[in-house]
Amino acid sequence: MSGLFGIVSNNNCISNLYYGTDYHSHLGTEYGGIAFIDENDMPVKKIRDIGNSQFKTKFYEGSDKIQSNLGIGVISDKDPQPLSLKSKFGPFAICCAGLVTNKDELAETLIKKGIPFSELDRGEINTTELIAHLINQGNSITDGIEKMYDKIKGSISLLLLTKEGIYCSRDRYGVTPLVIGSKVDEVAVASETCSFNNMGFKIKKFVEPGETVFISHKGIEEVKNGNNCNKICAFLWIYTGFPASTYEGINVEEVRENCGRSLARRDNVKIDLVAGVPDSGIGHAIGYAMESGKPFRRVLVKYTPGYGRSYTPLSQEIRDHVALMKLIANEDIIKDNRIILCEDSIVRGTQLKNFTITKLKDAGAKEIHIRPACPPLMFPCIYNLSTRSIKELAARKAIRALEGKDIEDVSKYLNHKSESYKKMIDWINEDLGATSLRYQRLDDMVKAIGLPKEKLCLYCWTGNDFQKS
Repeated sequence: MSGLFGIVSNNNCISNLYYGTDYHSHLGTEYGGIAFIDENDMPVKKIRDIGNSQFKTKFYEGSDKIQSNLGIGVISDKDPQPLSLKSKFGPFAICCAGLVTNKDELAETLIKKGIPFSELDRGEINTTELIAHLINQGNSITDGIEKMYDKIKGSISLLLLTKEGIYCSRDRYGVTPLVIGSKVDEVAVASETCSFNNMGFKIKKFVEPGETVFISHKGIEEVKNGNNCNKICAFLWIYTGFPASTYEGINVEEVRENCGRSLARRDNVKIDLVAGVPDSGIGHAIGYAMESGKPFRRVLVKYTPGYGRSYTPLSQEIRDHVALMKLIANEDIIKDNRIILCEDSIVRGTQLKNFTITKLKDAGAKEIHIRPACPPLMFPCIYNLSTRSIKELAARKAIRALEGKDIEDVSKYLNHKSESYKKMIDWINEDLGATSLRYQRLDDMVKAIGLPKEKLCLYCWTGNDFQKS
């Protein structure tokens, strides 16, 4: 999932643009970029590869030499962005968050019309360029955004920068969030509310699913009303989001504490301490500790200055390297203890097995009880770039081993009360080498978030595609 940030100011906005964008660094590891309006009313873009370094190290130097009062920024999970182009609506810059599953089909249609694609990355069409070309097919920017949404499959939220202001559009299902904040002389829009806190912005409104808002020096204008089809990604609270962020008025850290409490209420294992896999497992572990009365202790400590998330890089080799290097086992805390280890989720299971559990065992842990804060992941995400194939999911590997082949209908493995489900969990636990494994129940996870089930995207756990319903 990419992170978006935009700002309109009566003063020079560049410093806040950099900081606001940087506060989305937990959402992507591939590219970082900004675009701003220069003295000639033209959008200027700057894109950097942040695969081996942080956004701030690539952008802050020389920022004092740039003057602009309009800008957008993005931390991208895959494509280089933002992009700038001349269009029939005038010059604009654009950045996106989400996934278009029919990207190649749409691009081929445009190519046949004579529209070229120049922003190829690793031989693939750049999704942001595709979105820009689709918008340019409309009669206006707003009309173009709507026609784009009519054509795509998947989910896209975007910021589009012109010399007059910024169009902020949230995808029709509200899978990815957008929130608008304001303070004296400035208005900002962001994926993450945590980007507002230290810069003095106060939340003004959460952009609704399907809504397009235009922010300018005149203020905030709703140019396209939203709809009631809210299907925000539940994984934002479980893993993706920053603990200090809020979506739909619900705080991430509080949800994670609720998840941990739910896990503890359904547990009866005898333990000495509770721990979490940094960073996103910490909130879940705190909730478990509060509910169980057992002490929370840091058996694994993340070396924060050097390493980001091991989930987001595209390469398995890079993911494994980050997983190996970033967490340091605290042997004196671990030795001879029975440990509940809270994790946000188990995706592939390879890092948990090969690095985390191995480190705890090598440090002398007596027992290791794994407690993921969500149910087994069963289906690759079709709305954001996260889990990428069925075959790499730990639960699907277990099913393949139990069935002797890949099966299409996995419904019997989705019911936590079924014998098939129990066999799947036992297989995963044995593969991991843990003392025990117990996943969060889906109904408990939904209750922990606090939104009605029908207002959440739960596709990666249930396989229910609301675009087809």
